[in-house]
Parts: sequence; C-alpha cells; structure tokens
Amino acid sequence: MVEMMTIKDAVKQWGISKSMLARLCREGRIAGVQKIKGLWMIPADAQYPADARVRSHGAQSGTPARKKLPLPIGISDYRKASSEYYYVDKTLMIRDFLDEVPMVSLFTRPRRFGKTLNMDMLRTFFEKSDEDTSVYFTGKKIWACGKAYRAHQGKYPVIFLSFKDVKCKTWEETYDLIAKLIVMEYKRHDELASTDNPDFDFYQRIIQHEAEPNDFMLSLMMLSKMLHEHHGIEPMVIIDEYDTPIQQGHACNFYDDVILFIRNLFSGAFKDNRHLKYGFLTGILRVAKESIFSGLNNLKINSILDDRYSEYFGFTLDEVREMATYYSAGDKVNELCEWYDGYRFGHTEIFNPWSVVNYFSNACRPGCYWVSTGSNEVIGEVLTHADEETYNRLHALLERESFLTYVDTSVIYPQIQKNPSSIYSFLLVAGYLKAEETGYTPSGNLMCRVSLPNKEIAFVYNKEILSRLEVLVPQALAISIQEAIWANNGKQLKALLEKLLRESVSFHDTAKEIFYHGLVLGLCAIFSDHYCVTSNREAGDGRYDIQLMPKEANRPGFLFELKAEKDCSGSKLKELAQIALQQIEDNHYDAEMQSRGVRTIIKYGVAFSGKSVEIASSEESFSKAAGTMQRE
Repeated sequence: MVEMMTIKDAVKQWGISKSMLARLCREGRIAGVQKIKGLWMIPADAQYPADARVRSHGAQSGTPARKKLPLPIGISDYRKASSEYYYVDKTLMIRDFLDEVPMVSLFTRPRRFGKTLNMDMLRTFFEKSDEDTSVYFTGKKIWACGKAYRAHQGKYPVIFLSFKDVKCKTWEETYDLIAKLIVMEYKRHDELASTDNPDFDFYQRIIQHEAEPNDFMLSLMMLSKMLHEHHGIEPMVIIDEYDTPIQQGHACNFYDDVILFIRNLFSGAFKDNRHLKYGFLTGILRVAKESIFSGLNNLKINSILDDRYSEYFGFTLDEVREMATYYSAGDKVNELCEWYDGYRFGHTEIFNPWSVVNYFSNACRPGCYWVSTGSNEVIGEVLTHADEETYNRLHALLERESFLTYVDTSVIYPQIQKNPSSIYSFLLVAGYLKAEETGYTPSGNLMCRVSLPNKEIAFVYNKEILSRLEVLVPQALAISIQEAIWANNGKQLKALLEKLLRESVSFHDTAKEIFYHGLVLGLCAIFSDHYCVTSNREAGDGRYDIQLMPKEANRPGFLFELKAEKDCSGSKLKELAQIALQQIEDNHYDAEMQSRGVRTIIKYGVAFSGKSVEIASSEESFSKAAGTMQRE
C-alpha cells in the first residue's frame, strides 16, 4: 500500500502555502494525488511538480541546467507573455465569465494592474484564428476546468480596440486617431474584403478612410453585423482603456465632442445589437451612465469594490510568494508586502503587479516603480477647489491615518468642480487609496474608510498629489523655500514666498487665508520623511495652523501660524506677523513638542496680503530637565 501524507505534511516538506498546494492538487500536477473523504492525500514519495515556467537546457555534464524566464515588463501580448516570460496565470477569469455570461462587462482598475494583458488573454482564447491558439492555454488553469470551457476556445470572431494611447490635445487629432484604430481593425478582418459581402461598400469606405463621422460612429455595429453574417456566429467586442480619450477631452476642453462620438459608437456596439455575443470594456474610471452609457441596461460593472474578478487584476499573496521562490528571493516577501501590498479589491488583498515585477527585475531593490504615464489633471482640478477639511485630510493620510468618506464610483467629469469631496473617489479608483471597509448609510450612500495602501504609495502620493498643493511651484524655488524654513532664515523665506506669489499665483487665488494655508502646507510636505506634518490640531490652549513634529527628538520642531488680510500696508503686515507669532507663545502651541522631548522649536508667524509677505520668527531651545528653557 502506498504511504500517503496530508496537505499539512506536504506544506511542511515543500515550504509552500496550503492554498498553493491545494491548487496544485486540483490541477492534477502532483502524481498520485487522491481526494479521500474530502481531504487531499499525497503519496509520501511524491516530488514537488516542476515549474512549467522553467526551461531546461543541456549542460556539458549532461545534467539539465535551469534557466529563469524573464519578467514581462510592459508586455501586454498574451501569447508572448504566457509562452516566453514568467506568467502569473489569470486564465480562470475566463471560467468565471463563462459561468456568469453577462452581456457587456466593464472592469475598472488602476493603471498598470493588468487590464490590457487580460483583455488580450480573452481575445486570444475566444477568437477564431488560422493558428491553433489552444497551445497558449494547454497547461493553464482554464484548461483543467473541463471540456465545457474548452469548447469556447477559438470559436468567435473578435473586434478589439485599445484607446490607451489616445492622448491628443484637440478633438480633431483625437477623432483622427480613433478613426485610424477602427480602420486598422477593419483591415485585420480581411475575410470581409470580398464583393460577396453585402456591406462591401461600407467596408471599403472605412478601410480607405473615406467614411464620414456618422459612418465611424456606426462602424462597430456594422463590423459586428458583417462578422456575424460571414462566420455564422456573433462576435465579441473588446474595448480596452475606453476612458482615456474622455479624460483627455475633459482636460483639453473637447469633452462634449468626445462624449457625443463615443456615446454613439458604444450605443451601436453594445445597445440592442443583435449581432453581439458579448462585450468587454476596461478603464480606470467608471463614467456615469448619463454621459456615456445612456440606455445601456445590459452593462455589468466590476469595480475595485466588487468581489467578482477581484483576484484577476494584480497579484495575490500566494502568487507573490510563488514568484519570490522562483526567483530565489523567498526572504523578500515581507519587504514586498510593506512596499507593494495593501490594495483591496472586493475582499481580496492585492499587490501592485507592475511594481512587484520591477522589484524582481531590479535585483530586489525597493523603489517607486508605479510612476504615472497618464495625466491626472482631474485630481489637480479638484484640489484647486478644495476646502480646509480636504487639505487636512490629505495630509493626515501621510501619517497613516484613515477616515470615513462618501464614495461615488460613477462620475460625470463636468460636475467634479461642484463637489470637491469627489477627490477621494478619484484617488480610490485611481489606486492612490485603499478601502479598508465599506458600508451603506440608511439612505443608500456608499461610505468607505480609506487610507494609503503601502510605502510606495506614500512616496507617490507625496509627489503626485501633494505636489499639486504647491500650485505648480518650480522645483528649484520649492527647494530654496524649504531650505530657508530649515535654516530659520526669515528674511530669505519672505523674499522667496513673495517671488512665488508674484510669479506663480494670480491675485484671484490669493483672496482667502485657506489658499495660503494650503500653499505652505504643500511646501512642508517634503519634510514628511522625517516629520509628522499636521494641520489645525489642538495643542496647548488652542489650535495651531501647521506643525512639523520631528520623528527623532534631536531634530528641531516647527510651528506656523498664518494670517491673511486684504489690502494691508507694510507696517500693518509686520504687525500681523508679530500677532501670529505671539499667538503661538500665548496659546502654548509648543506644549506637545515639549512633552515629547523636542529640544529645539522654531516658530513662524507669517502674514499674507495679496502678493506681499511678512514673517516673524523665534527659536527656543529646551534642556532635558522638565520645563527648563534657555534662549540659544
């Protein structure tokens, strides 16, 4: 009788997780495995299954040498990624789709979380082709699911468009580029280039780029009709990064033009199209039905808050562990968690896949790999209309605080100026925040507790989000201002702030104290590596404006009290700065710093009027003896 071992024994023997071992059992990759009374039993002499991703090459000794596959950085071609690179198997997404069979599916995820690669995987699996594309799925998880799923492989015509590179400055350029993409897709289906095609004239007008805008609006509907009639089976339509031209339209003032075109394009493709089998769309943002998906009642939305498909965009912990073992970096999992884990899609913990792949590619050196390739003008637009509470919350996030906020995953771009709180919705769906928990109010509004997901995002957030609070301050000037703050050089700080206000800020912007508050707060954000930057917190006998609490007691602490009045004279402005400084003293705003053992505290009273600034400052040093104070 063959001696057997349990899952627990095998986990201990092979050093892998229970879930990974269970998956290997289900996929039949362990010789002799049996399921007895609901439990997996494994032959005691069974060998850990060879990684299908390891290639063997003959060595001089005759012993096969193992060569690691390269990492798929920037590879969105499924055939290439799955056969020539280390591929994290996401093919069970196909199974889940075929179990659900929604008519039209929209997947919203942050940039660089595998949307394009997954869409190309769907195309490769479903599309009819002269090539036997089943070879790209043999040995993958979907192939082990059985004949019912394999029967769909290579069965359907597919229309595929990606708008990820449609980033033009004008509507004319945008229209021309979208039209060219449609022309290329028509040409790819050259089986329709026959006079037997009843719509041959329409086909010709498109491929010769002689069609009118109305023709291009109908182009996806007409192409699906032609493919249906030619192949005898309805096609699938896949649109990747559908919202990129919409974001550009909003940022570059041709929103109405792009919305009109895409609404009509999608209406023909997805709404009441009897020639459509299934449709798939991906994007970062869910644009509200009223603006783009009007009347599309067959749309199934899968956002980051939904459980379905949650594990297919990004990497799970087991997938990261397996990758770390493969690249001989099993001891780096904790570091990977600290830097790139923390996202939550539905109830699934997710790693940023782009950052993880780049981490391994760069000799396991942690860094900020998730750099922006697209524009986030919308976030900047919301921030320009932010109130004091928004500024305070954004900075509190850097201190790893969380807070409850209303979240709306659908948006109409022109309305964001009317609702500055929408910034949290944008940050969440764009990948800058994670939803720690979700719930609904009695009125049905979605509420989320949000926070920063990981160390990488803390850095990226500081650079891409808080930098916008600096009102596009030139980097050299921002650094000089920060140096002046550090050196307690009030004269230099005054000159630099006036230069900033004079060169970068309109008089309209300088009307309220909250603007100046946000400006100084943004300039202080760079100190967040060594300081806890807080705003409008209780201390002593009142509430300070801005505090920089050092994380190490040997560093100096900073306190700022800000005042602003319109049309102040020079003498009045100096008086106002002194009043601000005295307020710090009278209200004992430094009490918290003293209690934490901060030995040196630099205090600034800053007064603004239009583009003029006056600064009063003092520096106090405290001995270790409680309450003993000396002037340096």
